[in-house]
Amino acid sequence: MKSYNQKIVIENPDYSLFIKREDLLHPYISGNKFRKLHFNVQKAKEEKHNTLLTFGGAFSNHILAVASAGYENNMKTIGIIRGEELQQKIAENPTLLKAQEFGMVFEFVSRAVYRNKQDVDFIQTLQKRYGNFYLLPEGGTNNLAVKGCEAILEESDKEFDFICCAVGTGGTISGIVNSSKDGQQVLGFPALKGDFLTEDIRKFVNKSNWQLVTDYHFGGYAKTTEELILFINEFYKKFQVPLDPIYTGKMVFGVLDLIEKKAFPKGSKILIIHSGGLQGVQGMNFLLKQKNQIEIQIYD
Repeated sequence: MKSYNQKIVIENPDYSLFIKREDLLHPYISGNKFRKLHFNVQKAKEEKHNTLLTFGGAFSNHILAVASAGYENNMKTIGIIRGEELQQKIAENPTLLKAQEFGMVFEFVSRAVYRNKQDVDFIQTLQKRYGNFYLLPEGGTNNLAVKGCEAILEESDKEFDFICCAVGTGGTISGIVNSSKDGQQVLGFPALKGDFLTEDIRKFVNKSNWQLVTDYHFGGYAKTTEELILFINEFYKKFQVPLDPIYTGKMVFGVLDLIEKKAFPKGSKILIIHSGGLQGVQGMNFLLKQKNQIEIQIYD
């Protein structure tokens, strides 16, 4: 399945900017989640698993994607959800509610317990409780996910000098780096504070033509500002391209800011990867409304 590149007209005539619409691949298994799950679901079937188990938070793109993938492939799905308090709030959580409609079974755990999600003993406890399952890590990043993300770049994308993407767990940028061409530079914009993802990414990549731009996290994961929300709304009005406030909004803001600062060489051809995540907008707007803050307006 292919996405398409949409040209974004920018005021500076010295650059050309395109956005690859991975968000349009699937309504629920959106963007990079579609890529990450492709080979994992394939392997689960080959190993005769009929259950997928994974981890995520309140408005996790990954949780909904796994639930949808399980539904489409006639597989059971189990979500270990961070935050015991969410058990009483499913009805007001659009992500969990839709995942539940797709048949996902939830187990809500405390944040302290959730931190054990990679511990062997904890996984064995889950196996005793739920039986044999195919384990997907939080965010979906593993070797097969990286392999799936290598398909994001197509042969026609070799014309671009810079490839830019949002970074969560590092799987998407790793796949993009591995399939990038000689002479291309890959810029990752982490949604989290800090540069700790560098070592995680190095485990998956076979090239050095990449770097993380850590100045556009807007306070950290799931943090937003009025400036960011206004930018997302204005970008949609201008280009009819919806962005989310967790990943793509921050990344696109960063790219345009770098263009304004003339950080790219004159004549650069830049490709932005839209990795999806739009389902989280509804949940974010719910939180913004509670705080009487400006909401995201990306739907006509």
